[in-house]
Amino acid sequence: MNHAPPGVPSLALPSDPERRVWLAATAVASGVAAVATAFPLVSSFAPSERAKAAGGPVEVDIADLPPGGAKTAEWRGKPVWVVRRTPEMLAALQGHDAELADPGSAQTQQPAYAKNPARAIRPEVFVAIGICTHLGCSPTAVPKGTANPSLPADWPGGFFCPCHGSTFDGAGRVYKNKPAPTNLEIPPHRYASDTRILIGDDTVA
Repeated sequence: MNHAPPGVPSLALPSDPERRVWLAATAVASGVAAVATAFPLVSSFAPSERAKAAGGPVEVDIADLPPGGAKTAEWRGKPVWVVRRTPEMLAALQGHDAELADPGSAQTQQPAYAKNPARAIRPEVFVAIGICTHLGCSPTAVPKGTANPSLPADWPGGFFCPCHGSTFDGAGRVYKNKPAPTNLEIPPHRYASDTRILIGDDTVA
């Protein structure tokens, strides 16, 4: 038996079976209460984390984008190119379909509204995810007339991935016999106005 001095509460000793059972029951009850409290908090955090991971639309202002110029935006952690093509760049998209793996964009690397030779809503503005479809490297824009020895002398302009040599024309269509299996991906997008593009949202207002 535990003999405490007068006025001092009695403390249970480890040898007290009844008190040990009571303490264990209290601990279990506290644990259950803590778990019950935690679940609502986790549930309330989950939607915002999912939304953050999904990534919202990104707006790009092209009012100051000159012919032949380009901008890069980030959407869902990926670089998205926005290129204002010149008439010469658009003309260079013609005449080499036989050299392309998927000239008609049969594979679903673009929304239906970008399934055309320019792979764009408006032919003069090209929007594409700047990631090679081979192993995820980042291609670079290479204009016509380049001295790059990795490209043919009659190169019409487009994109070149230095990692493994994949080449894409000015509409992001991959050339045959290259490591990249498909054309560059076109993200969902729409025009919020004549000079603003909303990347990641193609809903009709």
